[in-house]
This record gives sequence, C-alpha cells and structure tokens, in this order.
Amino acid sequence: MRIIAAAEKDMPRIMEIESEAFSFPWTQGGLLSEVNNDHAFFALAVEDDVILGFAILRKTAGEGELLQIAVASEYRRRGVGDALMEAVLSWAWSYGVTRVHLEVRESNEAALALYEKYSFTRVGRRKEYYILPVEDAISMELRANKC
Repeated sequence: MRIIAAAEKDMPRIMEIESEAFSFPWTQGGLLSEVNNDHAFFALAVEDDVILGFAILRKTAGEGELLQIAVASEYRRRGVGDALMEAVLSWAWSYGVTRVHLEVRESNEAALALYEKYSFTRVGRRKEYYILPVEDAISMELRANKC
C-alpha cells in the first residue's frame, strides 16, 4: 500500500468512497477544493492502482483539522485507516502543527477506536452536529507533544 496525494483525476473513486462512507457526503466541488488547497493534505491509500481510502487534513494558524477519513467498505480492517492516520499526522507535525482536532459521530465506534488508538482525547460534545440521522458529535484533539 502506498500513500499518495489526491488529484482531480481521482474524483470519481473518491466520490464513490465518500458516498458509501457518509450519510451526508460532501459534494464533488467541496472535495475538489481540498485537492487544490495549499493548506490541506489530501492523501489517498492506493494498492495496485486502486484507491482504498482517503484522508483530508487542513492546516490553519498552526492547528490541523482532520476533515475526513474514509475507507472503502471492502478494504476496512486491513490497516488502511492506520496508514492514512499515520500519513496525515506525519504531514501535520512536519508542517509545525501543534494540535489536530476533529469531530466524529458519537455512534461511530470504529472511528472512535481509531482516534483513541492514536491518543486523541475527547474534549467536548456538539449537540445535534450531524444530520441524516441527527446525532451529537464528539470533539477530539491530539497535541503534538502528547503523541
């Protein structure tokens, strides 16, 4: 498995994974804006020219926000999420990010387990943050000196 930067040509497969992974997916335009954002790291996990998953981390004012991490259902539980997480955190720390934060559905046990594996801590809750279905988000963060 390799981690590479996303490109516009990858949008059809990225949109497939996005639509499968999230009940309220981003638009292609929204994802494409992150491909072209100089302050974002849009990583793809690829094996044999097949995109297995992706992650997006945006850097702003010395902090990072993990916007998305998604793995195609047929490749889950094979280390793809770990590879993506390691890549985005490595990128963040190498660019001087001091803290990475994220929101995750409170019912998304697999994502919560992944984030906790990487020492993210729960720092709050956002009531009714998600729609389809309406659900609270758990806010989490990881500080560079804590990993």
